[in-house]
Amino acid sequence: MHSSPAARPEQGPVSTILARDFSAFRTAVSDSFVPLQVTSEHPDPFRGLIRAANVDEVHVSEVRATDHIVERTPELIARGDRGSFKLSLMLAGSGILIQDNREAVLRPGDLAVYDTNRPYSLVFDAEFRTMVVMFPKHLIDLPSEVVGQLTAVRMAGDEGLGALVVPYLTQLAGNLEQLHGSAGVRLTHSALDLVTTVFARELDLDREGGDPHQALMQRIRAYIDENLASTELGPASIAAAHYISTRHLHGLFQSQGTTVSTWIRTRRLERCRRDLMNPLYADRPVAAIAARWGFVDAAHFSRAFKAAYGHAPSELRAR
Repeated sequence: MHSSPAARPEQGPVSTILARDFSAFRTAVSDSFVPLQVTSEHPDPFRGLIRAANVDEVHVSEVRATDHIVERTPELIARGDRGSFKLSLMLAGSGILIQDNREAVLRPGDLAVYDTNRPYSLVFDAEFRTMVVMFPKHLIDLPSEVVGQLTAVRMAGDEGLGALVVPYLTQLAGNLEQLHGSAGVRLTHSALDLVTTVFARELDLDREGGDPHQALMQRIRAYIDENLASTELGPASIAAAHYISTRHLHGLFQSQGTTVSTWIRTRRLERCRRDLMNPLYADRPVAAIAARWGFVDAAHFSRAFKAAYGHAPSELRAR
């Protein structure tokens, strides 16, 4: 009996792809993430392994392979997808990430983020092991334009917040089997919350003496999250709470490629989505969950939810 080039044994919630040759690995990489161009100067012999778990809309994977180059080209981007961020945590070996005219050399413990909607390259010149977390941009409470300032920037895992967050991510990478059910959802979203905190620190969003513009936006976003349940939440109340005009408020959000109302709606929908997936709220009516987060019209909520996620709230709960 002949074995196939890439074996896919299933282990509960974890999929494992063992690529026995370079062609199989190249296919596996694009199937696992987004369409990518993969090349190697030493394709024979080649070893590659991808272990992955899909939790909610988050794809968490561990990749081990010998030397190769990965490229996200404009042609591949043009094929279209919703656009995601990918977070890389180097676990062994080293690699180089290139995006937005920046280049980051990554060694064990280093973090870096990149955007699938823009060209990037990853260069590995020897055997390595890395963790990759791919997630839709709406799952973190920072605008994508702000996170875009961090693409291909090395974030050290041996100091500051990185020293707290990297061990957690490393444990996730080594225990993908735990990422299933409601516990898996909580663990994964906790990881995204921790990563968001690292991003905010790297951007000086929570430090005194940082960019006043960014600091104000950080306070406004925090205020919105704290008041999502209030039906009074809107541009007027937000502006008044921060002693600025509504015109200034609208300008702040416009500069980050969104609007106040869109941001509020997105954050409310995400809170509702998490509650609908939480077994603790399984007996709570969909309309009650919507009302809990400021949606007073159940029909409007259902339409907005389906437009955002592609399925009705009841369908998500049924799954």
